[in-house]
Amino acid sequence: MAASNGLLGEFAGKKRRIGVMTSGGDAQGMNGAVRAVVRMAIARGCEAYAIKEGYEGLVQGGDLIEQMKWGDVRGWLSEGGTFIGTARCAAFRERPGRLLAAKNMVLKGIDALIICGGDGSLTGADILRAEWPGLIGELVEKGDLTKEQIEPFQHLNIVGLVGSIDNDMSSTDATIGCYSSLGRICEAVDAIDTTAVSHQRAFVIEVMGRHCGWLALMAGISTGADYIFIPEQPPSEDWAADMCDIVKKHRAMGKRKTIVIVAEGANDRNLNKISPNDVKDLLSDRLHLDTRITTLGHVQRGGSACAYDRMLSTLQGVKAVDAVLRATPETPTPVIVIVENKITTKPLMEAVKLTQEVAKAIAAKDFARAMNLRDAEFGEYYSAYMTTTATYHPQLLLPKEKQMNIAIVHVGAPAGGMNSATRAAVAYCLARGHKPIAINNGFPGLCRHHDDKPLGSVRELKWLEVEGWAPKGGSEIGTNRGLPSEDMAGTAFCFEKYGFDALFIIGGFEAFTALSELRKARDKYPKAFKIPMVVLPATISNNVPGTEFSIGSDTCLNALITYCDNIRQSASASRRRVFVVETQGGRSGYVATLAGLSVGATAVYTPEEGIDLKMLVRDIELLRNSFATDRGQGRAGKLILRNEHADDVFTTQIVADIIRKEARGRFESRFAVPGHVQQGGTPSPMDRVRAVRLAVKCMQFLEESWAELHGDPELKRKREDADRSKSLDQIEDDAMRESAAVICIDGASVKFKAMDYLEAEETNWVDRRPKKEFWLGYKDVIDTLSGRPTAASITSAESI
Repeated sequence: MAASNGLLGEFAGKKRRIGVMTSGGDAQGMNGAVRAVVRMAIARGCEAYAIKEGYEGLVQGGDLIEQMKWGDVRGWLSEGGTFIGTARCAAFRERPGRLLAAKNMVLKGIDALIICGGDGSLTGADILRAEWPGLIGELVEKGDLTKEQIEPFQHLNIVGLVGSIDNDMSSTDATIGCYSSLGRICEAVDAIDTTAVSHQRAFVIEVMGRHCGWLALMAGISTGADYIFIPEQPPSEDWAADMCDIVKKHRAMGKRKTIVIVAEGANDRNLNKISPNDVKDLLSDRLHLDTRITTLGHVQRGGSACAYDRMLSTLQGVKAVDAVLRATPETPTPVIVIVENKITTKPLMEAVKLTQEVAKAIAAKDFARAMNLRDAEFGEYYSAYMTTTATYHPQLLLPKEKQMNIAIVHVGAPAGGMNSATRAAVAYCLARGHKPIAINNGFPGLCRHHDDKPLGSVRELKWLEVEGWAPKGGSEIGTNRGLPSEDMAGTAFCFEKYGFDALFIIGGFEAFTALSELRKARDKYPKAFKIPMVVLPATISNNVPGTEFSIGSDTCLNALITYCDNIRQSASASRRRVFVVETQGGRSGYVATLAGLSVGATAVYTPEEGIDLKMLVRDIELLRNSFATDRGQGRAGKLILRNEHADDVFTTQIVADIIRKEARGRFESRFAVPGHVQQGGTPSPMDRVRAVRLAVKCMQFLEESWAELHGDPELKRKREDADRSKSLDQIEDDAMRESAAVICIDGASVKFKAMDYLEAEETNWVDRRPKKEFWLGYKDVIDTLSGRPTAASITSAESI
């Protein structure tokens, strides 16, 4: 590699040069990836070059390969599309075109390339790397380059970032742009929903996805669509009758609207295309519904990136620079992926091969293989959709003796996705024969109003009541911060009176605390509380111990970055203003940090780190230097994010006042408090789909725990086989102990963690947050990408 061999001739003594390129279809978040690569490369002592117009820029060379400075990517994080352009390039598909690309890279001194694109673009990059020694050798033979010129460039290192709104790359749970695109779809369907209800209409909505049904599937889950068509899993042979039967049943139950979502690559099981017109004609002719078609088209690609895509593109861009600098000639080309909540690398061509195998499996009508080739998460979401879209599933119905009364309660502050989780839980219960029972207004509502007349707080939930809850924010059954300990005896009485067999708690740290209290009260109230109980974390603060993700946190971040984008626009217009924005989050800095990462904040103040005078002095000096360098350029507005409990003395207003005082007229400072805007609004698609998937898993956990507590012989035998050293009493104690749990996303896996373990090992009870917070390393990323001098050292991507 050039860095290790030493540069000769024209490039002697110069820094290592890393190229960055976007290729294929544009996707929201690509600008964020370019920004992260450029700034991280500079921070690591390298030079960054943007290759404009995709592979066309590599082939043409010249001004299409341009060095990027730190300030060149200012403000890019919030912008959609790709500022460095993307274009199809037929020339690069042939060896002569790749020969020109290699020549241009050598002439510019580039021997490392980071590419953000789809599987076709990334495959082209790997071909370039494989051919590289032969290409530069041929350039010498032809006399286009000398041996001295190619000496520092014997090897080409490449790293891939997947930018695709379709989320069609195997081996990763999400691609840059997919959740932004899903957000556009959900906004459109939510808007269509109101007119559909008004006129009792049916709407057929076509979304993108030629070989991948991810957008259609997730949109179906997020909006509660009546039916979906995806290429990986075509409907049954008699799909027309099946669809009409489901729609008829929904209408008979009282639904006033019908939503069907069709992926553009949808086929039947004989690979005959299913078009929106085909579906419309069936709904119109067979069911006599007033049916309309909406094709969303390129609206799905447009607009600013959502919070998740900004975060993903930034962290993956940082990881890509680290990967390209660590690479050796023997290292297989890596692609940066995310699995559950963990960003890691996988061999690029293995991921590409699996992706291409999906299309081959569909073409061979091997749909089971096509589903299996998608990640496990895809199959789980499909199963969850099929279970929750309709409640009549005779094949899923449990025997009478296994059917339960499952209580559902919301605890703590409202969070986006609470209603989606409740809707999914109710649908699953009805499909299995359980009775879903809402405890309205939390535990205080249970104790104080359970026997009110004519309507108490304990009420069975019907499907039609919850069917429209998927896109609704807040809590339809009511929530508050009251805990069982306020009246434990009354709580136990109500549990026994209404015959609760299991409890599903949705909420944040108060919900976590409530489960802890109920678990500890089991010995005193065994009949009431020795039942399976599970918490689904739902809080904007994302501070529930044991898990890295809480329902509602993504909705909060999207609301906050929209607010911050507007604030930055005001700050940028004046060319010399900084805003200090106060975020919620309790004593956890998660919201402030992830929002700071997503808006490109200059600094973030959190309770974990605190605020002191030295920190403020350094940040003021950074602002002075930055405004002096900007010299009135656009996109120059600055943001500092401060968690509401970052410090008891240095409040948001005081920090803004200190900055204004020390600016000495060179720039202005203001403060802004979005407040409860962060809790409200329509739930984000991510919060909706994860709420559904995790709620179904929670219901399955309750079923298995209940069966185990009631002596299911198969489950008992599994425990005995797992640890033969334990007595029968110990096995029964373990089953009871583990029946009170929290569902957790922990790194690359979803698991249920026993409450007693979380209480003792993972909970900081004083500060109401986990002992270990996975996101703390992100603070260094923010500091590095903002040029903040407080970062102890240049960020290592190992912390991501």
